[in-house]
Amino acid sequence: MGSDTAPDQGGSGFDAVLRRARLRAKLTQEELAVRAGVGVRTVRDLERGRSSRPQRTTVGLLADALGLDDGDRESFLAAARGQATEEPLPPTGFQRVPPPGELIGRGDDLAEITTQLSGPDGPRGLTLVGLAGVGKTSLAFAAAHRVAAAYPGGVAGIVVTDGCTAGEMLGSIAAEFGVGRPDDLPARFGGRAAMVFVDAVERSPDATAEMLAHLLERLPTLRFLATGRHPVGLSTERVWPLAPLTAPPPEAAESLSDLVAYPAVALFLERLAQVRRADPEPDEVVAVAALVRRLGGLPLAIELAAARGRVLTVPEILDRYGDRVLDLDRPGSVSLRDAVATSYRLLNPQEQRALRRLAMFRYRWSIGLAEQLVDEPRTDVVHLLDRLLELGLLSVRGSRTFRFRLLDVVRDYAAERAAAEGELAEARRRHARVMADLAEQIWPDLTGTRLPEAAGRLDDVAGDFGTGLAHAAGDDPHTALRLAAALPRWWRFRGRDVTGRQWLRRLLDDPRTADADPATRAWARIGLAQLAREHGAGAEELESAREALADFERLDDVAGQLTAHAQLAALWMSTGAYDEARGHAEAALELARHGGNDRDLAVAENNLVWHEIRRGDLVAARSRLAAVDRLAGRCGEQRLRTLAQANLAEVARLDGQLEEAERLGRSAMIGLAGLGDPGHRRRLLATIGLALADSGRVGEATSVLEQLGPGEEDGAQDGPAAVVAAAIALRRGEPKRAAENFARAAEAYDGTHDPRDVVAALVGLIISTPDPDQRAAAVSRLGKMCRSGGIVLLARERERLGPQTTRALLED
Repeated sequence: MGSDTAPDQGGSGFDAVLRRARLRAKLTQEELAVRAGVGVRTVRDLERGRSSRPQRTTVGLLADALGLDDGDRESFLAAARGQATEEPLPPTGFQRVPPPGELIGRGDDLAEITTQLSGPDGPRGLTLVGLAGVGKTSLAFAAAHRVAAAYPGGVAGIVVTDGCTAGEMLGSIAAEFGVGRPDDLPARFGGRAAMVFVDAVERSPDATAEMLAHLLERLPTLRFLATGRHPVGLSTERVWPLAPLTAPPPEAAESLSDLVAYPAVALFLERLAQVRRADPEPDEVVAVAALVRRLGGLPLAIELAAARGRVLTVPEILDRYGDRVLDLDRPGSVSLRDAVATSYRLLNPQEQRALRRLAMFRYRWSIGLAEQLVDEPRTDVVHLLDRLLELGLLSVRGSRTFRFRLLDVVRDYAAERAAAEGELAEARRRHARVMADLAEQIWPDLTGTRLPEAAGRLDDVAGDFGTGLAHAAGDDPHTALRLAAALPRWWRFRGRDVTGRQWLRRLLDDPRTADADPATRAWARIGLAQLAREHGAGAEELESAREALADFERLDDVAGQLTAHAQLAALWMSTGAYDEARGHAEAALELARHGGNDRDLAVAENNLVWHEIRRGDLVAARSRLAAVDRLAGRCGEQRLRTLAQANLAEVARLDGQLEEAERLGRSAMIGLAGLGDPGHRRRLLATIGLALADSGRVGEATSVLEQLGPGEEDGAQDGPAAVVAAAIALRRGEPKRAAENFARAAEAYDGTHDPRDVVAALVGLIISTPDPDQRAAAVSRLGKMCRSGGIVLLARERERLGPQTTRALLED
């Protein structure tokens, strides 16, 4: 039975012989182990028959400790020889076990650890730390085998057991090195380098630290390599946090040949191949990437999930376990929940509470955000993060600016614990408030030259905005409204106008936000109108913008009034009410003049340029653009200067100054390249292409058309491409093709922000079409647009139409 008090059951096996001899000597297993200088586990395993190959050295030490006389000693040794192998064993147990095979995704770690342990200047000790299942033991074992040649004194290994003492470990190490007692180790090494490999130090941390400190002090040529869920804690120790395997990011390619380059995918496929023969089907590939990403690249989780491939497809594994990865386990193996729980218990109560709060973050976060979320006077967040990294619960990226992320399984477990402690609702409210504070802090920078950098800062925590909104909308709507009101510029910049508008409408309509801060509600209404305009629904939110303007006037908020007037000007433009639009643009200019802010003045002047063109006053348009350039230059708004130059190129083209239009356009194109604004770039390409075509430089105009992209047969689909293709065809003497493209351009431009584009396309259609009915319809449509929009045809347009058509337009 292996018990200290087991009766003598007879038998001739070495397990029975050892048990009889120990009981006859009236020794417990622990007492015999200490006397012999071996581990108590060794004695237990021998008595239970679990060790079928007892070492000669170990058997000799046991015989000495039992005080056997010559006859009993010979019988004792003979019983051991009956189970021992014929060949003499190597001097250490470590060397009896072959090294592991290829370690997927650990090549860089293995190479660096080998370098550190092989060189004379390496650390006295190196400890691999990390979550259970991250692969510490396999990596350390491979490294120990690789560096063994550098240690002529030998390499020995032990596995720490729960509750074992420093003396027991010292005895086991001495036995592994082939000596009777730890005091014999100096003579055994003879000044030669040696290394001890210690696995699972967390099982008896104090004893392990005591044992290693004892050895390092007395054996200057000894080094150690250890593994554990936390470091040993010695001053000579170098800690090596072992991160999970790299998983593909969401934007990674979806071909299996590309995905297999990521170690997490490679490991999953290798383990999957062990339970099923066929490679993943094409419809499983995307699920493979999503699954290993959700598993956080943790080898244990990947292996447990791959084992399900015997009966489930990969999408089925993802669907079944994607939201509950902690439930993955395998009979006879550690479960993910148990693995994380063990590491969680290594934290003190204060650290556990902080971890439960950090679990509210979904993606990567900074130290500053962590400090705001933890918000405990007694908690040093820097020390906390270092502790979590030390335990392998946290990943970190970056060089100058570090970004942190909890492993998914750790975050899920900590959230479970927060729910069990009754803290989850408050933790989510705290998280939403932190995200709202961050959005409000960055919001003023979401304009001008600072926009791309500010948007990038918000991109870093995009997922947490969604999580914060989702939870706060139900539990803390005031905070949700604060957060949503600060995001419209970012939503618009990232093309998320529909989603953003839905959030703002939902929160503004919530009766629980009726008593929210008036300024917050006003900015939310402005954001609502701004986002609606992005997808052609601006007219639906005119009332929201009006209410916002009234609120800002009551609050005497000049910045809010400026924004509201600018939005109302754009909204009225989208409905065709151009006089109302100009009125709001002029009101914004007046406010900007009183405020004296150069940027506000530049924006207000720029918003009035179109109205001057609408009235046919190109001189006034030039004057305003010159003011925009001057003001934007003074306040460093390079984006505004570039856009003003692009608009000036279009004014020059409309005025017939074609060479000037091309020069200004190409200069502005250089500035636009750094702004990442495809819409303005296409408009500017159209300006350049039209100037070239109208001046007879058809080949160069065709090159511009190629930059606008291929379309259907004529190479034109959208407005800019269609109008350039039309101008080229007209210059080549192909009126029918020109008319087809001008008609296409008019339809493409219809309903967009600038009706002047439709007017220009209709003028082109009228002068090119050979079809009298089509021409008459275009003349009628052009007349209605000019009258309803107060649009005055320019001198060059009247010249192209001819006096007869011009009179017909005026008389209609």
